[in-house]
Amino acid sequence: METSTEVVSNKPAGNLKSAAGEYLTFVLGDEEYGIEILKVQEIRGYDAVTQIANTPDFIKGVVNLRGKIVPIVDLRIKFHLGKVVYDEFTVVIILNLGGRVVGIVVDGVSDVMDLKEDQLRDVPSLVTSIDTKYIVGLATVEQQMLILVDIEQLMSSQEMALIDVAVH
Repeated sequence: METSTEVVSNKPAGNLKSAAGEYLTFVLGDEEYGIEILKVQEIRGYDAVTQIANTPDFIKGVVNLRGKIVPIVDLRIKFHLGKVVYDEFTVVIILNLGGRVVGIVVDGVSDVMDLKEDQLRDVPSLVTSIDTKYIVGLATVEQQMLILVDIEQLMSSQEMALIDVAVH
């Protein structure tokens, strides 16, 4: 009887089979996260952004990426991970989410990992301080724990729709 797990990412608990695959891993604060590699368009160093008035503070602004205006979201602020410092390790992961391009600011990019089904676990309801509906599951690689984020669901949430309103 599993009372400590919940339905995550609108998938029934135990349905992590479809979550297996390649993930880009990155660091936010003290934790490592993973997003599906197929959603990643490119990785860039953090550059100055053009701020847009009346947007939530986790939306840093926009950049012009080869003629396309791309909103930049700082996941460290979004996930309430404390003091945010921009340094030479800070990077922006440019994502292509169903034709919509958005950048996420992270502390650093780690690796690309091919995760197998037997490495994946459901998220216990009290594991993390961030909203678990954006988490696909947890992965264990050697002694390391990865939090797998459903980046498409996170970026299409209602508060993220503010990006579209501000940019367009």
